[in-house]
Amino acid sequence: MSKITAVFSKKIITNFLFITALLVLIFVPSAKAILMQGLMKIGLFKPATTEKPVSAALNLSEIKFKDTQGKVVDLGSLQGKVVFINFWATWCPPCLAEMPSVNKLYEQFKANPDVVFLLVDADSDFGKSQQYMDKKKYGLPVYAVASSIPEILFKGSLPTTAVLDKAGNLVYHGEGAANYADKKFVAFIEKLITLKQ
Repeated sequence: MSKITAVFSKKIITNFLFITALLVLIFVPSAKAILMQGLMKIGLFKPATTEKPVSAALNLSEIKFKDTQGKVVDLGSLQGKVVFINFWATWCPPCLAEMPSVNKLYEQFKANPDVVFLLVDADSDFGKSQQYMDKKKYGLPVYAVASSIPEILFKGSLPTTAVLDKAGNLVYHGEGAANYADKKFVAFIEKLITLKQ
């Protein structure tokens, strides 16, 4: 084999591997999620928090979610608590990428009676979402939408995360994947817990 043929063969193999890797990232959600998780570990995708509320208090009693047992909870009944709401889907690579950090945050605060987590499956497919949680050994509570949701909370972009303070003010709103186990975000939640209504 000549040197030119060897170089040409090497380029073909390299191009083939690159295109294959690119196609896997495009068409295999879990592969894209793994790549994004790696980027989170090196410091990308940190959620930006602010001291100012994103919006004033919402009419929370009109915003309802249903759990896997069929129990409906309205956000009005959760006033006095910090509420972490995450809209996600099992087919969404950025959702899957951030889920380990959401679970880590949940594990840190699940015993705190002043914090509530609502993991809202955008497809309302409890079977699929619970199967995903069980497979990953996450204890995150899965919910479905049970009313109309104001656009200030969810415009349809996945993942979307919103945090309400104890007074019902929207104090964090993020679209896209983020590392919610980041120290600054954990400190943000801790500060919200200590604030009075």
